[in-house]
Amino acid sequence: MQSCLTHLECTACGSRYPSDRLATVCSAPGCGKVLYARYDLAAAAASMTVAALARRPWHLWRYSELLPVQDLAAAPMLGEGGTPLLPAPALGRHFGLTRLTVKEEGRNPTGSFKARGLSLAVARAQELGATAIAIPSAGNAASAMAAYAARAGLPALVVMPVETPIAMQAECQAYGAQVVLVDGLINDAGALVRTDATPRGWFDVSTLKEPYRAEGKKTMGFEIAEQRGWRLPDAIIYPTGGGTGIVGMWKAFDELEAIGLIGPKRPKMIVVQAEGCAPIVRAFAAGERHAEPWQSATTCAPGIRVPVAIGDYLILDAVRASGGTAVTVSEADLAEGVRLAASRQGLFVSPEAGAAVIAAGDLRASGFLDPDEEVVIFATGTGLKHIDAVELAPPVVVSPQPGALAAVLTSPIAHPFD
Repeated sequence: MQSCLTHLECTACGSRYPSDRLATVCSAPGCGKVLYARYDLAAAAASMTVAALARRPWHLWRYSELLPVQDLAAAPMLGEGGTPLLPAPALGRHFGLTRLTVKEEGRNPTGSFKARGLSLAVARAQELGATAIAIPSAGNAASAMAAYAARAGLPALVVMPVETPIAMQAECQAYGAQVVLVDGLINDAGALVRTDATPRGWFDVSTLKEPYRAEGKKTMGFEIAEQRGWRLPDAIIYPTGGGTGIVGMWKAFDELEAIGLIGPKRPKMIVVQAEGCAPIVRAFAAGERHAEPWQSATTCAPGIRVPVAIGDYLILDAVRASGGTAVTVSEADLAEGVRLAASRQGLFVSPEAGAAVIAAGDLRASGFLDPDEEVVIFATGTGLKHIDAVELAPPVVVSPQPGALAAVLTSPIAHPFD
């Protein structure tokens, strides 16, 4: 299980860089675009075989040949990856989709898919000599970074919007990170990290502004393929902010094909954003390859309250190449998606995932998805960090006297959705 990493490559101009030093984005004049980690795929194909994988533990490090970390023994690990792909028959019946599944990323450490990317980013930064790590974040990425930095023994700086859920602020502080709130959005937090923290020695692990978060996120694509017997689904519905997940999975599929584990078929990659912050959806509809920053972004889902994404062109390329689409959902529908996932399938998901749930129904209703297509919804995080966003019915309070409960019980018993 040795990494086959060879070099870094710019996704825009093709410039190559060595992989043995800390890197951010392409430094070619006038470029500044996203760098990809590249591997010796022939070497990976020889050792990352179906038979070899069958003997490995079920976590993301099982794919080490196509991950950048050189010394696994020194990597800060918390049990990341290996999340279930759950059938969702009740949701499927509700939406008219006969083969609907949910990739339940809330099972990751710190409760979201962000653990995948930040485990790799922190491990690689430490390996290459970083002495302190900073991140601008809307919430879940910050808590994941803080946890892995604590595991690695590295100082952590978190800069997050004042509207970040209190659970995530508390989590970062518990891990020992220095937490700073900014009266603005995640792009404002990112600007402060770049201007104030980076020159003082803090290494910035912002979304796609270093090459290795995407490498962690791509393991979602590896897992989906393996969990389905090395077959990809017909469609993947993904709540999208910075878009590292879509970018990473699209890269994963190309690498899996190159080493012979899957064929050329690709799923339709579907971006879901909130009506109040939809730069990728707007760019997709306009036929643009880059997304203009969204002004006055608003949504209760912090993970998709991202006005601008450095990897916009990579997201849009994947959506278009796959025959996918990009859609928005309203705040009311987003909340309804959370309720449906919980009450129909027992999955208490984040607001971002609620958006993906509702999008599945909307896309079936519009005819974009056929009833028998294999569809995967990404539940990117747990709803337990977002209880402030859940509208609760007023509870019934009774006395402890016999008969008090009987007076409020429904009779006869009826299913709440009948």
